[in-house]
Amino acid sequence: MQKRVKIIKIAAAVLSAATAGLFGMAGYYSSKLPSTMKAVSSSEIYVAEYPELSCTDTRESVSADMLTFPEQKQVTFSLFGAVPVKTVQVREQSPIVLAAGGTPFGIKLLMEGVMVTELGSICDKSGRTVCPAEEAGIKVGDVIRLADGKKVTSNKGLQSIISASSGEEIKITAERDGSEFTVSLKPVFSRATGQWRGGMWVRDSIAGIGTMTFINKQTGEFAGLGHPICDSDTGELVPLHSGEAVPVELSDAKRGEKGIPGELRGVFSKDKTYGVLYKNSGCGIFGRLTDDALEELCKDSEEFPLGYRQEVSTGSAEIFTSVSGHKPEKYSIEIERVDLNSGDSTKNMVIRITDDRLLDLTGGIIQGMSGSPVIQDGKIVGAVTHVFVSDPTRGYAIFAENMAEYLES
Repeated sequence: MQKRVKIIKIAAAVLSAATAGLFGMAGYYSSKLPSTMKAVSSSEIYVAEYPELSCTDTRESVSADMLTFPEQKQVTFSLFGAVPVKTVQVREQSPIVLAAGGTPFGIKLLMEGVMVTELGSICDKSGRTVCPAEEAGIKVGDVIRLADGKKVTSNKGLQSIISASSGEEIKITAERDGSEFTVSLKPVFSRATGQWRGGMWVRDSIAGIGTMTFINKQTGEFAGLGHPICDSDTGELVPLHSGEAVPVELSDAKRGEKGIPGELRGVFSKDKTYGVLYKNSGCGIFGRLTDDALEELCKDSEEFPLGYRQEVSTGSAEIFTSVSGHKPEKYSIEIERVDLNSGDSTKNMVIRITDDRLLDLTGGIIQGMSGSPVIQDGKIVGAVTHVFVSDPTRGYAIFAENMAEYLES
């Protein structure tokens, strides 16, 4: 009898430990799952990275978001179909089919206003050094919209207004961290240049090379880069006034080495255009192709459905990219990590280049390859965004669904 009681106690302890372990695992998986997901159908939703999780309950959502997203459902995921892990909101969306990119393009941006990139002191007629912009409260990264009531669209235009001030105070309207403010700037006459100066350097435009991620053939819209275009001096996102995407003829691919990022080099077309750029966002650059460019770029392109974050898993995948000429090629990669909870970050996945051809040509990921689409299991699931400077064979990628959110149509 005593032996039997002992066995029962041991069995109970083992069962208790197993139950505690299961619920501990449930907590782990709950922290890995996002609170919201998108899917073509909530009834068929799955998490590729965690096949041990299954959908055990689907019901109509009763959240406040129903007013915005009437297609939203509540889905409960369970561990081994038995232990509830987390209930998430799922937005059902019509399936989207996109043409894969991989084509390099030249980016020309004209800022909305001018961005302050540096402040500097001026030696006035009396030999005193002063920085009018700093005294007015202007900081590096501020975007100046108006000066003396006039719209500012260029460095030359701002300097013209300051030069014509004859030292009288100028009202400057600028933006900082999304908030607009107005200050009074009192220019100083520079003994060195013989002109009235404000004590600041500004930038009104920016240019570079990126890679297209995908194209919506129905609307002509395209997405590229997968990360924002930021000012090289301030690190601030460049406010877009107008922009143009142009063909680029690649001339060279500088290899990346440990500690030294590589880069694509090329020449912008002077007489051709791909189209206009209408948005510079935290998830990339977006534009609309001309009819001719749409036909040219989609003529031989492959089409894939958009893959959602929960459909991405660690393992083999491909990228489409160009490191010479115009035509994109497929190269093998490995997705090493997937962060389903990283929101709108540009660093949702860690990827590694495994294709010897690309490694021989570039050493891995190089500047200019940002935007190269990531294809897994027949879907566009992401885009290359960053390279690890310490290891150019590895880098980050963004979820394609984050980029698709910014398409206008």
